[in-house]
Amino acid sequence: MSNIRLFFPENLSLNLTAKLDKSQSHYVSKVMRVKVDETFSLFNSSGEWTTKINEISKGIVEFTVIKHLRSKENPKEIWLAFSPIKSNYFNFMIQKSTELGITKFLPIIFERTIVRKINKQRLEKVIIEAAEQSNRIYVPIIEKPQNLKSFLSKNKNKMNLIFTDLNSKNKKLDLNKLTNKPICIIIGPEGDFSEVEREEILSYEGVNSIKINKNILRSETAAISAISIISYFTNL
Repeated sequence: MSNIRLFFPENLSLNLTAKLDKSQSHYVSKVMRVKVDETFSLFNSSGEWTTKINEISKGIVEFTVIKHLRSKENPKEIWLAFSPIKSNYFNFMIQKSTELGITKFLPIIFERTIVRKINKQRLEKVIIEAAEQSNRIYVPIIEKPQNLKSFLSKNKNKMNLIFTDLNSKNKKLDLNKLTNKPICIIIGPEGDFSEVEREEILSYEGVNSIKINKNILRSETAAISAISIISYFTNL
């Protein structure tokens, strides 16, 4: 079997015959040069499956599912709440955060956020490609942008909020504060949180404030660092 694994949005089951879309067909047959009767894997939230190519007609790959490889994942939920940033750095942050196990992305428009719109379709593509590359089955979701007040209100009592705050005196997580609710790491904009925003976040019940580095980090660096540190200490 080739080492190709692709996300397939439709239901998969043993002996199912279906077709890849034009883009995936091109990748499999032209870029990776997989031939008829050769195999590759497909995955989605239901699990991962081995498929065999039946034919390649007019550039479209038809396949049949021949083996179930893995069942669906039930990952511990870890969310990333963040300020949108410039495109190239944004893609990098989303890609690496997906590889590190984030299950939900929550874009927040802070007072000092510079980039106030996101290309959700493009970011979803980045997420899928990162999940394919990192051997994940679960593909993280990304929500529409919202303001801080809306984010805190909608998720009241629904998460363990971890506030990465340069002004915090805490250098370690208070693990005793954590419950079985999803963990949500909140990263500030390039211009940092305003004092009003800092107070709003610190007033969230059970919030864990932590200083992850003595230096001022770029948003994408802060996100990757925080996810890695917090995942280590919480054994995610």
